Amino acid sequence: MTTITIDSVARSFGSVRAVDRVSLEIRDGEFFTLLGPSGCGKTTLLRMVAGFCALDSGRILFGTTRVDTLPAYKRNAGMVFQNYAVFPNLSVGNNVAYGLKARKIAKPEIARRVERALALVQLEGYASRWPHQLSGGQLQRVAIARAIVIEPHVLLLDEPLSNLDAKLRVDMRAEIRHLQRQLGITVIYVTHDQDEALSMSDRIAVMRAGNVEQVDEPRAIYERPATPFVAQFVGTINLLPATATIGGGAKSEISLGGTTISGQFPGVQTGDRVTLSVRPETIRLLVPGEDPPRGWIVLSATLEDTEYLGPVTRFKLRLTDGTRMQAMAITASALSGHIRIAFDPARVTILRQAP
Repeated sequence: MTTITIDSVARSFGSVRAVDRVSLEIRDGEFFTLLGPSGCGKTTLLRMVAGFCALDSGRILFGTTRVDTLPAYKRNAGMVFQNYAVFPNLSVGNNVAYGLKARKIAKPEIARRVERALALVQLEGYASRWPHQLSGGQLQRVAIARAIVIEPHVLLLDEPLSNLDAKLRVDMRAEIRHLQRQLGITVIYVTHDQDEALSMSDRIAVMRAGNVEQVDEPRAIYERPATPFVAQFVGTINLLPATATIGGGAKSEISLGGTTISGQFPGVQTGDRVTLSVRPETIRLLVPGEDPPRGWIVLSATLEDTEYLGPVTRFKLRLTDGTRMQAMAITASALSGHIRIAFDPARVTILRQAP
């Protein structure tokens, strides 16, 4: 297994700073995801690790070996591309064997390793087939088999599931995660899909405009976003502007739409403008006469719309100061008009940066 050190790497294309002095430490055997919108620099960063894109500055190490000065073929990294890059004029077996032949591995060893790689991706018996005879999911498996057959130190995957239909994407992400655990290999995975990142990763780096906004485990990224951008990009969020009326001590107070919220808000000073990050599923719509749990925040709102989405129902709300919110629940509500909503302050993240 191999650690990956990305140390202050930067890359520009003309006047565009695609990657801006990014530093990351990726652990042995970790499934590490670069998550962000199109154009944020995640694919450029992955290609720098792979050796397909030069660095303007910084360095990259696999273990203790500096690799950014090495050509791609000497880095021993397997790469899986978004468009699979399967050779249409080669059989499945020869596609998988391509990297081994380039390394001049003996034929008996090539046959053994190709058979094993195809078995790992559940394509036993497919060696003689041609790419045009395969489905999209099978082609993706061929691309993965070709990447792992060389027994790489690291496996790099660039949006590998984006061309598959929704159900197959769910199936394939489980298979990729299982394969990674089985091999114990270090993986860097690039995606813009939050569900993929949350379900597959040990840790996630959320990127924006060439910079890393937050690096953390999936649960922390979702439940404790560090910035408004992370909160908005990963899942659905309510961002509520508020002002600290009392701060700096063991007990603070924050004014939200005319309601005062008391609690411990570290680092918040009196007069600070802050943003409360509240996930829709943490909000409870109170029926008339219902008391919320002790200590919960209660706000008055108007229920403006209800959307039935199958597993959940989404409620669109407007607070008395005009702030719009969303709530989600497993069951639909018969409420309408003016209502009360409540949520646990322990599940609220205070963001110092205004959205």
